[in-house]
Amino acid sequence: MALAQLKRGANVALSREIPNLAGLVVGVHWNVGSETVLADNLVVATILCDSAGRALSEQHFVFFNQLTSPELSVSQLEQAMGDDQEQVEIDLTAVPAQVERIVTVLYVNEGPAQRRTLGQLRSCVVRVLNLADNAELIRSEELASGLSTETALILGEVYRHDGGWKFKVVGDGYAKGIVGVATDYGLTI
Repeated sequence: MALAQLKRGANVALSREIPNLAGLVVGVHWNVGSETVLADNLVVATILCDSAGRALSEQHFVFFNQLTSPELSVSQLEQAMGDDQEQVEIDLTAVPAQVERIVTVLYVNEGPAQRRTLGQLRSCVVRVLNLADNAELIRSEELASGLSTETALILGEVYRHDGGWKFKVVGDGYAKGIVGVATDYGLTI
């Protein structure tokens, strides 16, 4: 499969392109310039959702305080490799049947980063790699452009389609941060 650069809203049928695809790494790379408080408070999270777009449970919200989903199909890596600041590993063979979407989110952690926004990012890109060989399959367009007061951003989602898996670049920002995301996905924060 040739590397695809995707715009917001575009998707790729991963299983069709790579029939034996068993796992993915979703990597997030950003540049904050000299804004170290923002850099220290950016969080990547993953939400495992049902067919209604709701989190299966609070335990299906994977982030720095909960590094794996209950069945271990989604794990946040403690040390990202390459140019990514954060990476999430997805074992597609272990994803529970009731999970329809695996959503990746970037947000500004509250507290010391108050008054920081994703509009301060110089760049933000999500990419998808094949877990088997780390080959880069997908890279999003620049997602930082167009952001202003948002404090959370849905980067992309891996989702079931016709018995296989697809990836879609989303790029939707939230002014209400992780609280707005949690509300939309049925989580209590």
